[in-house]
Amino acid sequence: MTSTKRIIIIGATSGIGNEVARLYIKQGWRIGVAGRRLERLEELRAETPGQIEAIQLDVTCPDAPERLAELIRKVGGMDVFLLSSGVGSQNRALDPEIELATVQTNTVGFTRMVTAAYGYFKEHGGGQLAVISSIAGTKGLGAAPSYSATKRYQNTYIEALDQLAQMEKLPIVFTDIRPGFVKTDLLKNDKYPMLMSPEYVARKIVKAIGRKKRRAVIDWKYAILVFFWKLIPGFIWRRLPIHN
Repeated sequence: MTSTKRIIIIGATSGIGNEVARLYIKQGWRIGVAGRRLERLEELRAETPGQIEAIQLDVTCPDAPERLAELIRKVGGMDVFLLSSGVGSQNRALDPEIELATVQTNTVGFTRMVTAAYGYFKEHGGGQLAVISSIAGTKGLGAAPSYSATKRYQNTYIEALDQLAQMEKLPIVFTDIRPGFVKTDLLKNDKYPMLMSPEYVARKIVKAIGRKKRRAVIDWKYAILVFFWKLIPGFIWRRLPIHN
């Protein structure tokens, strides 16, 4: 039985997921990375031969659980599962393709991968199931309806799975990571306050996973923001121009 910790990261081709993988590389973990752009994953694997396994995986495809199982076999097991794949767009025009594509990835794909990870931990004596959601799940954001709604779904789904694991007496730890505004493709300009770099957020994520936190809002400024967001009555919230 290996003493080296093993983590599977879904959505590690760029951004936060890629930065998280690099931090675990430095910590000496055995790592499995997956995403749609295999060439990007192979570049990461080539940097540290023997420590990383890579596989192409699209969470919106029905065969994604089988691809995950294959990656787990390559790594030699899984102690921590991190789902970092997700999409989001500002969509005031309510372009149906954008809204539905967001739902496919952030709810259908999310459910597909999280239930697969849950099933693995159920069969193999437990583990830690972590997901990167968002503070956007706190309230409905008019500039990104599908994105904020799907993030609320993710928050609730993990909460439900946590309760289910308790009902079934399974030693599964759940970590719901909720970053604030990050410099990613969703936020392409500097109009947003308190923008954080993917590198900074990745460090916070690794710390939250290490501490096995149930929920982690990143960072403290956003924890305060979310606290006050929850206090705003609906009739006031609907008049607030949260995104410009």
